[in-house]
Amino acid sequence: MKRILITGAGSYIGLHVKDWLARRPEDYQVEMLSLRSEGWREHSFQGFDAVLHAAGIVHQPQSKDDPSQAELYDRVNHRLTVEVAQKAKNEGVGQFLFLSTESVYGLHAPVGKVVTITKDTPIRPVDNYGISKAKAEEDLAALRDEHFKVVILRPPMIYGKGCKGNYQTLAKLAKKLPVFPLVENQRSMLYIDNLCEFVRLLVEDGADGLYCPQNAEYVSTSDMVNRIAHANGHGLLMVRGLGWALKLLAPMTGMVDKAFGSLCYDRALSDYPQNYCVRTFDESILETEGVSQ
Repeated sequence: MKRILITGAGSYIGLHVKDWLARRPEDYQVEMLSLRSEGWREHSFQGFDAVLHAAGIVHQPQSKDDPSQAELYDRVNHRLTVEVAQKAKNEGVGQFLFLSTESVYGLHAPVGKVVTITKDTPIRPVDNYGISKAKAEEDLAALRDEHFKVVILRPPMIYGKGCKGNYQTLAKLAKKLPVFPLVENQRSMLYIDNLCEFVRLLVEDGADGLYCPQNAEYVSTSDMVNRIAHANGHGLLMVRGLGWALKLLAPMTGMVDKAFGSLCYDRALSDYPQNYCVRTFDESILETEGVSQ
């Protein structure tokens, strides 16, 4: 049996990983730890095989580009992460898994263009969120040795039932709008169950290194919105030929490029010896929308 400590007692990912591993109580014992107060420093990490660090400030639009918030992001996403990892190493934990982000690349994809992240794509974060995560990655790498394995996870957009962020924005549109632009873009996304299974495999294998997991399929935003609408019994007319209008709107709001640009991981970055995509894209939309299959 492996013992796993998950930091971030209220985190979306942490809670889902805990529930996922709880399906196999004979194999995994999971404990969650809040870092909101100083009490975590007195908590013993001894006896745990792995620490999954899910605590942190998520990508919040209102503060990610605010210079006055840079220190807060650095303190929580960078310095606190390293403190937790150092404590884990000092107390004999063999593996530390850090939830970083695709944002460390600092890339966006304009409508009509394809941006593919490969193993040679440089790290160039541009906002508080990406910068703080990139700093944490660098300092964590310095802690790695033969007895302390460090796993860096850079997932793309994560979605699932109860998630927050861009998926919910698109889901609201899918349930209300009568028409939606039909744009054949490609996005890397990761369903929460697929991420949970990937984490399980990494712990089981005692893995080390950098990983960029994603769904087995690239996702078209228009296709996703259409599937969400149909899952909720809402008819949605998909309209071609609106690319010009989206390009005109793009300079006014970053949401256009975020939704309709093509930003994806090269498939080779996401390969793993064992399959972790336990849900197809179709299944993930139905489960996220709470529709029985």
